[in-house]
Amino acid sequence: MELREYIRILRAGWVLIVVMALLGVASAAVFSILSKPQFKASAQVFVSTQSGGTVQDLVQGNTFTQQRVKTYAGLVTTPIVLLPVISNLHLATTADELAKQVTASAPLDTTLIQISATSPDPVRSADIANGISESLTNVVQNIESTGSQSAPVKLTRVTQADVPSAPVTPNVPINVALGLFVGLALGIGAAVLRHTLDNRVRSERDVAAISPAPILGGITYDAKAQKRPLIVQDDPRSPRAEAFRTLRTNLQFIDVGGEARSFVLTSAIESEGKSSTASNLAIALDNAGHKVIVVDADLRRPKLALYMGIEGAV
Repeated sequence: MELREYIRILRAGWVLIVVMALLGVASAAVFSILSKPQFKASAQVFVSTQSGGTVQDLVQGNTFTQQRVKTYAGLVTTPIVLLPVISNLHLATTADELAKQVTASAPLDTTLIQISATSPDPVRSADIANGISESLTNVVQNIESTGSQSAPVKLTRVTQADVPSAPVTPNVPINVALGLFVGLALGIGAAVLRHTLDNRVRSERDVAAISPAPILGGITYDAKAQKRPLIVQDDPRSPRAEAFRTLRTNLQFIDVGGEARSFVLTSAIESEGKSSTASNLAIALDNAGHKVIVVDADLRRPKLALYMGIEGAV
């Protein structure tokens, strides 16, 4: 389909698209209201070596700590680090559950470890982040110490976790924007799908899409057509009467060289207006000076005689 066709589909299905967009926004708003706020606090730990002060020692120590820092970050969510925090803060949770609330990352080419804790209680989130930084320091010292020798590395908390003032989730603007985007996407998809599955013929464009035959004319709809079926005679200056004259003109250009010509008018279903069309077309041809014979071949529901005001019995 061309861009113009997509625009036509969107214009035809704008109500569905708007409804889906509003539903998406409403769903996102309800989700944001019902979601429990979560607060996030972060602490940073600096990893350094306890080697000598020469340049070579410093370079080797920096390389050593960069290799170790990712390992230490992985220790943050292990029970050996989390269990002391649970005990000190009297948390009613397990190490596995607490690990889901904690994240640790080591920025590239640094010896820093960032520890973040999420909790519905802002004070508790800060306490957990600070507690884990202390517990990690103790665990690393114990693990890296060998006998009487002290650990070759030292962990120092350089940034203490502060109590967050605002929750990180739910993020209402982002949720609403996402709901709007999803709603629009679903609405547009539904409109395109409905157009694809709808094989009804509603316009001249639909007729041209399914048939190679040329369109000779189009008669405008008139709600009062049953009360005044012979519009060419009753109101010759109306747009509907002009449409029949246009149809007459187009028919005259079919088989121009022929003398005797006949046309069959029918419809897909009953009561679509084939009798009124035949009557008005006959009047339009007569007005143009043609001799016309109209045969009503509808044996079930003949109406031409009624329209013409003559006796229809044989």
